[in-house]
Parts: sequence; structure tokens; C-alpha cells
Amino acid sequence: MANSYDILIIGAGPGGYVAAIRAAQLGMKVGLVEREHLGGICLNWGCIPTKALLRSAEIYSHMAHADSFGLEVENFSFDIEKVVKRSRGVSGQLTGGIGFLMKKNKVDVIWGEAKITKPGEVVVSAPKKKAVQPQPAAPKNTLGEGTYTAKNIIVSTGARPRALPGMEPDGDLIWSYFEAMVPKTMPKSIIVMGSGAIGIEFASFYRTMGADVTVVELMDQVMPVEDTEIAKLAQKQFEKQGMRIMLGARVAKVEKGKDSITAHVEGKDGKVEKITADKLISAVGVVGNTEGLGLEKLGVKMDRGIIAIDEYGATNVPGIHAIGDVAGAPMLAHKAEHEGVICVEKIAGQHPHVMDKGKIPGCTYCNPQVASVGLNERTAKEAGRKVKIGRFPFVGNGKAIALGEPEGMVKTIFDAETGELLGAHMIGAEVTELIQGFVVAMNLETTEQDLIDAVFPHPTLSEMMHESVMDSQGRAIHS
Repeated sequence: MANSYDILIIGAGPGGYVAAIRAAQLGMKVGLVEREHLGGICLNWGCIPTKALLRSAEIYSHMAHADSFGLEVENFSFDIEKVVKRSRGVSGQLTGGIGFLMKKNKVDVIWGEAKITKPGEVVVSAPKKKAVQPQPAAPKNTLGEGTYTAKNIIVSTGARPRALPGMEPDGDLIWSYFEAMVPKTMPKSIIVMGSGAIGIEFASFYRTMGADVTVVELMDQVMPVEDTEIAKLAQKQFEKQGMRIMLGARVAKVEKGKDSITAHVEGKDGKVEKITADKLISAVGVVGNTEGLGLEKLGVKMDRGIIAIDEYGATNVPGIHAIGDVAGAPMLAHKAEHEGVICVEKIAGQHPHVMDKGKIPGCTYCNPQVASVGLNERTAKEAGRKVKIGRFPFVGNGKAIALGEPEGMVKTIFDAETGELLGAHMIGAEVTELIQGFVVAMNLETTEQDLIDAVFPHPTLSEMMHESVMDSQGRAIHS
């Protein structure tokens, strides 16, 4: 049957389209349902376009400090419209590329909103939002409304910004990441509610571009999921850049003016400070897109707003699976991609390795960058592990000095008895590229001594990884 598939995937974000490609590689007939745009939030409104914005901010910052490199730059400025246009162009290029990959792998793209009417059956209707039509490179065998059947259905519908009552994004004074990514004019001041990866990246972008930025964080630590020592170093750098960080505080309510918004920020002591800014960015997390899929009627088990799955992505209902943000934390694109591959390979009868969520790296592309994997110092000790810790500062690394990036640190955590690498935490230039070295080491069960015996190239930032490991044994060379 034309509308019958081995696997039907709902949602074309990183998890969905990667799962589709892997399923096609394994010889399955695959359908991919998408209501809005290939690539999902990540490529269109998240990972990729934000990094394009942050790259513009990084270059702008370098221009401001050109004299420290012996260069002269006069009368430099930016055009926010062009900055945004470049970001959207990068996104569009990659979205078109996914269309090409679907065509190459003979994956049917089905435009519309999906509802699972029963196990093995999906009804696709016209999307409530206007669907982004395929790019020129997108598949020609694009389908639309209708009833489709599949032996296996994978839900990969992602997540959306969480909205707090009374502070819902309005597209004007209160922004989610959607509006924050495409400003028509540059605000002079911004309040950022939440200091997780999304919040702190936007805080970093707008501060670098000249806005007055206040970050309000409910927890007692900026970037709450990170190692405390690294978070304190990050806060120090943010404040040095002129950012105001308010910890242990919450926005109790807001008052909207004609062209500004006033946040009533309540501290732990109950005292309230009124802060007025041009815009407020709400970055208080995300919620899974589980509504309207028919999951409740089918009896699919939920767990605190997400779809409950086993280690291979299967739900409690045979033939229905879930991957990515809709299946729970960590809500990261690379986790979704890996989850999709595992799910599909299991369906195909293979024996994929179960993903260890404790070895999934996290990266925040603020200035300075922050990256981590595994246990931090606090969680390692709470787990009852006796630890050895190594540290190495950027200021001791020749490449970092040559780059003009002397602020930062690499921190490694080892089991004191076995030498097992338990975690690594980094802050500084390009650490989001360096962290993968420790990720591979952890997956290969590399010990402290194995890393010490490895030869790292000179001059590179990666040498700090080596020095940090050696420092755990008290034998770092350059500190």
C-alpha cells in the first residue's frame, strides 16, 4: 500500500530526521510527518541560528578589542537586521540540506499534523500553523493529509518554551527564544528570566551587543546544572562584562508599559526590587509537545509531562515509541539523534548499545563557553565516591595566551581508588569543541593514567586537558 510504512516518524527535528535516515539505511520504508519545518526547533529556532547570532557577537567583541592585537578598527558598528538575516540564512541552508537527505534516502515527507488513532494508524490533517513548504532541494515525493499505517510509530515532537502564568510571551514586551532570535531593533535593556543554557546564551549575546542585561535566577547558582566552581568563574566573567546576576530570586509579577516592562523581582528575604527594561526574555525551561497526538486515549504512559519509555525508546503500548525532548531529559539535540538511532536499530532487530545519559555532554555557547560531561564535584561526593580533582587554568596555556583568551579553567574529576574519569568541566574559549575528548575517554573507560600517557599536540588548547589530568596526581608541569 502506498500509505503503509515500516516506520512512521512524527516530527522532523534532529531525533526524527536522523531516525528516518537510519531506518532507510536499514532497508525500511519510512514516512516522516512534519507540520512546520524540517530540522525542528534545533535547526530553525534553536541550536543553529543562535550560534550564528553568537558568532556575530563574538566578532563584534573582537573588533572592540582590536587594539590588544595590534589592529586598528575605527567607527565600527552593527546592523541588527543584517545580523538576524545571516542567522536565518544559515538556518535555511541547513533545512534545505535535510530536504536533500530525505530525497537521497527515499524518505517520504508528509506535511501536516499527526494524530495516532490506534496502534499502527496515523491520521494527518492540515497544520494549524502554515507549514514551511519544502526547499528546492527537498523531496519531490512529498505527501499531505490522509490516513497512514505503519508497523512502528516513533513520536519525536520535541518541546516548546515553558510559559509562567501572567508572564506568557506576547511577542512584544515578553519574549520567548522565538522572538529573542529575530529582534527588529536592538533593545537597550533586557531582563532574562532563567540562567540555563538558553537564558545565558541570550544574555551573553545581548550584553555583547551593548544592551544592559539583568539575569534573574531562582537557584543560588548561575547555570544551576554546572559544577559550582565552574559556575562561579562564569558568574565572575559575566559580571566583569557588565551583566547583573540576581541569584535566589524570582520574578513575582510584571507590569507592562507602552514601550517597557517592569519586573517585580523578589529575593529570598522577601524584599522586592522593581527593574524596568525594554524587554523580558522568559527562559524558564521547556515542556514536551505531547498534546493532540492521541496518546492519552491509547493509554500511553506519561511521566511528569513526558512520554515514559524504556532504554530503547519503546512505550508501554506495543508499536509506539518516543525519542528526544518529548521523551525526557537531557533535552539536547545530540541526545535525540542518538536516541533515534538506538530506537530504530532495536526495531530492526539489531542489538544497539543502551545510551548512558551520564555520559552525554552539555555545552553552553556563552562568552566564555562552558562545557561538561559526567559527575561534577558535588554529585560525585553525594554518590559516595572518593575523588581526586585536577585543575588547570587557561592562563598557563601558550595557545590561550596567543589567542588573547587567558580566562578559563579545565577541571577533571577521578575516582581516587580506581582512577576512573567521573567527570570533566570546562570554561573558556572553544571548550565546547574540547569536551568531546573527555566524552570519548569516559566511553572507553579510560583511566587517569591512560590520559596521562597520551601525547597531546603543542601548541593547542587541548594541552590543558592533559595538564588538568596530571594535576590530579600533583604533577602538572605548567602551573
